[in-house]
Amino acid sequence: MAKVTVTLDADQAIEVMLLSGTRSPQDAIELVVLDYLARGRRTEARAGEAADAHRTGEPPHRAQEG
Repeated sequence: MAKVTVTLDADQAIEVMLLSGTRSPQDAIELVVLDYLARGRRTEARAGEAADAHRTGEPPHRAQEG
């Protein structure tokens, strides 16, 4: 897997380390990114996409005539 270097202010790195309970800034940032990605997948799985609307079984709304 490719590695990426990210520049971050020391204050932000320390805050992330404290919030994540890690002693390494690299581990802290990695945990934050992994959590962000997992949360996005969970949200997508719950909400679906607009193209998945046909799966709900509800017919499309039509204007009533008359």
